[in-house]
Amino acid sequence: MPEVQKTVQTGEMTQRFIEFVMMHAQNAALFLGQIPNPKTGEAEINLDLARMFIDQLEMIQEKTRGNLTNEEAMVLRNAVSNLQMAFVEASGAAGPQPESPHSAPSQPAEQPASAAPEQSPPVASSEPEPESRKKFTKSYGP
Repeated sequence: MPEVQKTVQTGEMTQRFIEFVMMHAQNAALFLGQIPNPKTGEAEINLDLARMFIDQLEMIQEKTRGNLTNEEAMVLRNAVSNLQMAFVEASGAAGPQPESPHSAPSQPAEQPASAAPEQSPPVASSEPEPESRKKFTKSYGP
């Protein structure tokens, strides 16, 4: 009997994990202007908030590596890559003006296309970034 309950719990946990990923992906899409704001009915672009949700999904992807089912890993991987592409498109459409006060000048245009996780940590630039591929200390404020 405990095995049956474990299987049911595993299925429920998979569903909850996918819902969690999709909720974060929808929030990122909202701030990338892909989903209209429910209050105003208009699309809005807030690249800082979109980046925060994308970075959180990337963190989850890194921290759960090797512990996900194939379905969970595929949903998470697809969500992250789709959002990264949408971020690149939105940052190109919005131009560098909203991003330049919050990030280093050389980063907004080029790095999101190849690796969005390394694009975000302008505050941590004094730390030796080449030692670690991903840093999870990011600043989203001024």
